[in-house]
Amino acid sequence: MGKKNQNGKTLVIVESPSKAKTINKYLGSDYIVSSSVGHIVDLPKSRLAVDIKNNFKPEYITIRGKAKVLNELKKYAAMSSQVLLATDPDREGEAISWHLSNSLSSKNSNIKRIEFNEITKNAIDEAIAHPREIDIDRVNAQQARRILDRIVGYNISPILWKKIKRGLSAGRVQSVALMVICDREEEIDKFMPEEYWSLDVECLHKKKKFIASLYSFKSEKVSLKSGEETEKIIENLRGKTLKIKDIRKKERRRKAAPPYITSKLQQDAANKLGFTSQKTMMIAQQLYEGINISHEGPVGLITYMRTDSTRISDAALQAVRGYIGENYSSDFLPERPLFYKNKKGAQDAHEAIRPTDVNRSPASIKGDLTKDQFRLYDLIWKKFVASQMTPEISEITTVDLEAGDYIFRATGSRIIFEGFAVLYKEKRSNKNTLPSLTVGEDVEAGEFLPEQHFTSPPPRFSDATLVKFLEESGIGRPSTYAPTINTLIKRYYITRSGRQLVPTVLGKLVNSIMVKHFPSLVSIDFTANMENKLDLIEEAKFEWEQMLREFYEPFKDVVDRAEENIEEMKNILDEETDMVCEKCGSKMVKKLGRFGFFLACSAFPECRNAKSLPLGKCPKCDGDVIKKESKKGKGRGKFFSCSNYPECDFVTRDDPAEKDCPKCGKVLFKKRIKGVGEKLTCLNEECGFSVELLDQKNGSGDNEGGNSA
Repeated sequence: MGKKNQNGKTLVIVESPSKAKTINKYLGSDYIVSSSVGHIVDLPKSRLAVDIKNNFKPEYITIRGKAKVLNELKKYAAMSSQVLLATDPDREGEAISWHLSNSLSSKNSNIKRIEFNEITKNAIDEAIAHPREIDIDRVNAQQARRILDRIVGYNISPILWKKIKRGLSAGRVQSVALMVICDREEEIDKFMPEEYWSLDVECLHKKKKFIASLYSFKSEKVSLKSGEETEKIIENLRGKTLKIKDIRKKERRRKAAPPYITSKLQQDAANKLGFTSQKTMMIAQQLYEGINISHEGPVGLITYMRTDSTRISDAALQAVRGYIGENYSSDFLPERPLFYKNKKGAQDAHEAIRPTDVNRSPASIKGDLTKDQFRLYDLIWKKFVASQMTPEISEITTVDLEAGDYIFRATGSRIIFEGFAVLYKEKRSNKNTLPSLTVGEDVEAGEFLPEQHFTSPPPRFSDATLVKFLEESGIGRPSTYAPTINTLIKRYYITRSGRQLVPTVLGKLVNSIMVKHFPSLVSIDFTANMENKLDLIEEAKFEWEQMLREFYEPFKDVVDRAEENIEEMKNILDEETDMVCEKCGSKMVKKLGRFGFFLACSAFPECRNAKSLPLGKCPKCDGDVIKKESKKGKGRGKFFSCSNYPECDFVTRDDPAEKDCPKCGKVLFKKRIKGVGEKLTCLNEECGFSVELLDQKNGSGDNEGGNSA
């Protein structure tokens, strides 16, 4: 063991350089702050590296490229009187600290763990004042999860490589997520739309108009199936007077929602800001680790962003109540702080996601943030402040109007007191109001407004709804949602269409194999149960080796049977086309690569000609529209251009549709138009064809509040 150095310096090790920079601002010259840049050691990529027969003992190695970082940390450790490991406050962070402790103990025996939920001076001072030992139970939970995922991946992935194509993978959470996306797509494919109609009437009362909807006939709720049925009702009602039969008024109290947990932040950022889960977590990490604020330097703006607890510290509660009291009237401040229940199984180690200083309003630091940083911080700040404000109070008025045996119903709402919704007032209005009405009054019936509808298929999953599903099913943890979606996209199992997650041919094929041959692995209950066991390991209520033993033997039997029974499908994804190779005259074959389908010469390997798959005819010339990838500059990502470039300069980032223009035969593109929705549009200027698409919103409601009372 290394001797304690007497020079008085303390080495503080964090995970990222930007976090180190922020922390360094709060610590004096007696501290050296350095970063491990993530994990230092891990299981090697080239082999299983888990000794199954020796109690699942893992074989860790220094990650390639990290030797220099580790040597530098060893040098600092040898120079210091003590080492404080300040990695992230979760399982992964605990495991990184454990590996660091093992690697540095020969240079310095005085190693402790510190933990803080926010990067502020008070939080860091408090953490340094109360160092602790490594939490080995938390480490064991991480280690069990890592080994479990390694066993699954390194047993199933080679089978997929052998039977389908190289580069495929399966995973404990990833395969369940893929299954639910594919199941939803199957529901959509099988869906048969049914026609139904609604009937509204324009009512006029003392020169004020309002709309009422047909509700019932002879006390039975009306369900209109056809235009003919609807037209008969209009004929029966034409010329009749509407009489107000009943008026009911009810007060609605809409409570604020809790402050953010990880999954809810990802859902709101997807629905309101259009962020992917990965983008949300990347920006949240920046806000947590520190942003350069004018006259302050690097500042951690939010608390730790991986949490499933709604708990708030007493100091933060006092601060936000003080802020509300100073900036709003007393009506907006509840008598006592508000507390919110955690969902079942939530880990309560960390607070909810909130601003580190509520007085640092979004407007006050807008100039120091990028556009996306500001939008996410604004979302977090408002949600936190709103969570400690009084409810919004509305008056809901329901009016029943009688026309013979028919009842029409009109509903209006009026905000009596804004409450927490004052923070979101730019999104709210009193448009849905009714004129002053009295029971027994006659109301003039104006124009009837029949409208045809068709039932819609269930919407595809988006980042927001998939995260919600995984969370509610108990699958994965806050840290896994974004990487899971990203892995499915990288493997080309799913693609994005706008905000929708769409399974590919490859994704459907892999899913069918997983469902048929590995049913327990894609079982929602089984996967959720594994998460529960990991939680029990962290709570020292279950042995991690026992968990792996219980899993491994039945799993290995399933793997052995699957390897024998799965048919080889390597050529199932290859499809011969009518196109001819311009280099050798052989037929071109449609093949599936890492980034989707492409064309390759059937004479491979003698002829290595390959090119992008034509997606349709170019709107500007006789060439084909092809997909390309830009990896440089601001415009990185996919785009679509003409195969005759540079002779033809057509280029767009709009996604091509799966159908051609009915007027000119060119490929149609999906254009999202603000305030209108998505349209299929022909970009041929001489044609101009355009048709509106049914917009499936994927649950993108804009409700900042919680339950109504």
